[in-house]
Amino acid sequence: MTATGDQYIWLIWALGFLVPWIVLYALFPAQRKVMRWSSSLTALFGLTEPIFVPEYWNPPSLFDLAQRTGFDIESLIFCFGIGGVGAVLYNALAGKRLMPMNDCERNSPRHRFHRVALGAPFVVFVALYFLPWNPIYPSVAALLAGGIACALCRPDLAGKMLLGGGLFAGLYLIFLVALELLAPGYIERV
Repeated sequence: MTATGDQYIWLIWALGFLVPWIVLYALFPAQRKVMRWSSSLTALFGLTEPIFVPEYWNPPSLFDLAQRTGFDIESLIFCFGIGGVGAVLYNALAGKRLMPMNDCERNSPRHRFHRVALGAPFVVFVALYFLPWNPIYPSVAALLAGGIACALCRPDLAGKMLLGGGLFAGLYLIFLVALELLAPGYIERV
């Protein structure tokens, strides 16, 4: 496809992430509340798109919003979809549910660091953002720091976090391969 033929690829790809979202939502009613909550929160990360456009990528978007403003509708859809799927994929496939933290874990000395763990990605991102790097690298480092910090607070969940992350990475890889097959060269062009 040419650049003009690329106009709706980002929209279609973002909407594609709603397919597993809808499937999980339909098949796993016990996960619905978590999906709605996490999707709503992660959709807000779509508002960070100006950090990445055009330094990391510059996809054609609806109404040329990404090029004109840095913001786009597709990023909100994408973040909504991956947030809900990422939050429940492991639990849905493993037949697990979120459980309230037990008293032993709640009273653990590590528990007092949960707020620090939740703030770690933001601190790391801001610390690295002003380096002369493509903004995707501080983003990856920030997410990795957040994952490590959470695993240190809840080592009982570290294995599940790795497995859940691996499952989501596998799903994302399938989407990337499909994107390359359906729109060869799109990733490099944008």
